[in-house]
Amino acid sequence: MAKNLVVVESPAKCRTLSKYLGKDFIVKATMGHIIDLPEKELGVDIQHNFKPKYITTKGKRRIVRALKEDAKGVDTVYLAPDPDREGEAIAWHVAQVIKKSNTNVKRVLFNEITKRAVLEAFKNPGEINIDKVNAQQARRILDRIVGYQVSPILWRTVFRGLSAGRVQSVALRIICEREDEIKAFKQEEYWSILALFDHDGSTINAKLFSIDKNKAVIANEAEAKAIIDRIKDKPFTVVENLCTEKTRKPFAPFITSTLQQEAARKLGFSAAKTMIISQQLYEGLELGELETQGLITYMRTDSTRIADEALNSAKEIISSLFDPSYLPPSPRYYGKTKNAQDAHEAIRPSQVSLEFSPKNVSKYLSRDQFKLYDLIWKRFLASQMSNAVFDSTRIDIAVDNCIFRATGMVVKFNGFLAMYDEARDEKVNDKEGSNDRLPGVEVNTKLSCKELIDRQHFTQPPPRYSEASIVRELEDKGIGRPSTYAQIIDTLKRRKYVEIDNKRFIPTEVGFMVRGILIKEFADIFDIKFTADMEMNLDKIEDGNIDWVSVLGNFYSPFEKRLSEVEKDIKELREQNQEITDRMCPECNKFPLVIKWSRNGKFLACQGFPACKYTEPLQKAETESTDEVCDKCGAPMVILNIKNNRFLGCSKYPECRNTKSLTIGVPCPNEKCSGNLIERSTKRGKLFYGCSSYPTCTFATWDRPINEKCEKCGFPMLVHKETKRKGIFNRCIKCKAEYTVEPAESNENKS
Repeated sequence: MAKNLVVVESPAKCRTLSKYLGKDFIVKATMGHIIDLPEKELGVDIQHNFKPKYITTKGKRRIVRALKEDAKGVDTVYLAPDPDREGEAIAWHVAQVIKKSNTNVKRVLFNEITKRAVLEAFKNPGEINIDKVNAQQARRILDRIVGYQVSPILWRTVFRGLSAGRVQSVALRIICEREDEIKAFKQEEYWSILALFDHDGSTINAKLFSIDKNKAVIANEAEAKAIIDRIKDKPFTVVENLCTEKTRKPFAPFITSTLQQEAARKLGFSAAKTMIISQQLYEGLELGELETQGLITYMRTDSTRIADEALNSAKEIISSLFDPSYLPPSPRYYGKTKNAQDAHEAIRPSQVSLEFSPKNVSKYLSRDQFKLYDLIWKRFLASQMSNAVFDSTRIDIAVDNCIFRATGMVVKFNGFLAMYDEARDEKVNDKEGSNDRLPGVEVNTKLSCKELIDRQHFTQPPPRYSEASIVRELEDKGIGRPSTYAQIIDTLKRRKYVEIDNKRFIPTEVGFMVRGILIKEFADIFDIKFTADMEMNLDKIEDGNIDWVSVLGNFYSPFEKRLSEVEKDIKELREQNQEITDRMCPECNKFPLVIKWSRNGKFLACQGFPACKYTEPLQKAETESTDEVCDKCGAPMVILNIKNNRFLGCSKYPECRNTKSLTIGVPCPNEKCSGNLIERSTKRGKLFYGCSSYPTCTFATWDRPINEKCEKCGFPMLVHKETKRKGIFNRCIKCKAEYTVEPAESNENKS
């Protein structure tokens, strides 16, 4: 039997460590947290120093029992979850669960999952860092208090199911405020003038820079035409030719936020996808003859620090790939980023050798794994390469006291750019007046202007946030930490507080409403600076410089007071967020109808609720008349179309609320089934046709059924098809026989 038990979070890491440690170690996974606060109650005893009520996480009882049994029969239990707050908390919870089975518990930490790093960590085990546990516990309790005590305010004023996360709401605020800026933006017209010159067979592209020694500001077309008329027939003279050498330093190796930003810009990955794939690269993959290896260091980090061993290996690789000029005189070190905890190295390849280059391991990786690993590999090596050098040229050309300026930038030495160049947030067109390369031209040279071009422009509002730019904004403002960015963004999307359009965040109407309520009623709690300061306090708890209970106490006292005030005004707050219409309720005729919200959008309801429970859709459904009669009241039935769902409803709604599925007049083709085929739709609104006897009969088809028998096999039904190559035809879904359809017949089928 194994002498030692190793506990990790994930099965992938479990498999990797098992191969490194050998038969004396049994490695088990917790599959995440095994202990957490209960879902259906606050789970925090606020009156007794915020004591948490921990319970076994749903679905983890079997894992907990197995850990207790495994711990009984071993000498030592090694706790090896990830080296961050969440990992430390998991280790602590496991230690608490198994303490009756085994008290010889050690904590092992490694920043990379390679055989060398893992074995070294097990030679030098430590103890659980209780300060880091307390920091995680404080964050969890803080988020629970805010979420569970503020969210019900949203339920009672908007609709049930909304959430008021402490950090996500600040992120929503930032996105909404940007949208406010865009809506308030007033577009202004301006013009520019370009001049094209010929010189020794080369073209110089210059932009009007100044007029009468003042910066060129052209408000409209008339002003642009006047300037062109002023200068068009006059001589142009070079008055300055300035050439300078500029250098550009390489980028620091990735940290969590910059990896998420760059993966979004270059690869189109969401923050969540980036973290999932990087976790796979960190935990270890089967690499054939190279054995199972973790390919990158720990991916939740805010530090740009690199181990000396990795720096030396990077130098060797760069020397083998490039000539000596691509190596700087000494290794590059990068300063701490703002608000950095600096607990782990930067994200880099765990094995810095050509044997583990992206090209050499590509056959063992999925396409997305390769793309991300390649990005990390190149960024790290580039960070240890020489500066790029450019020749920057500026030529000023004078005419009638006006100056046209031409600029050019030419790569003199590509340096680190030979390995890697960072992507940009925006696709920027070439700047007016910029040139790839400018010809040599002396001062006082007369130039021939072959064309003057005036162009109209309009000022642009600030861009909406993308995943990359919102992560950068959160990081700059100190909101959240490396492990939380992806979760923040995912929550905003899941709650439908934002929509994605052209990879940009647009707040929904619900998002704006939630932002408005939270900022108005809890201005301090959802303040950007307050949230950033709270992150700093959590860091101080982790460093052992402040007590976690005092942090929560200082937060809760004013929060409780404000919560009580809002609770008293809840009725008024609800009314402020309901729009009263000029229609009286048709059922009770006592109160006007008001516009309310639900998960499915807006609807009309009687203001006298709950005494009167009348409701109706805000927008009347599209209807089509039918020959069918309501079997409850005898009124005609109509076809209703609400949110792409078609069904039969009584024309006397709301007096009669009878509805039926919409049959298409085709019996179900399954033998011994008496049902009819009806229109149905998927959760995403895609139309299909299924049997009315579902779930007894599960027949379904995407194509519209036709009540015609197949002449070849006798199947009682055909389906209507239309493709670009074949045009319009009917097909038997059993024998695939196809039948040509005349256009008139096709239109009839569609109707």
